Amino acid sequence: MRILYTLTTCPTCMQLKLDLKKKDVEYEERQVDKNQAWLDEALAYADTVPIMIEDETVTVGFNGSMG
Repeated sequence: MRILYTLTTCPTCMQLKLDLKKKDVEYEERQVDKNQAWLDEALAYADTVPIMIEDETVTVGFNGSMG
């Protein structure tokens, strides 16, 4: 399962979520501005969003296309 750390006001996060939806990619979204524990988790990886965790792979940011 993929975990996606996002911010509700982040346009890049919104683009990534749309891209994942188009590709039928399942993920668990964790909005860091709504939950302090999720923010703390995300900050262990990076200080910017989006952050995607899949298995042992951490991807920070989004360049406009997945896969």
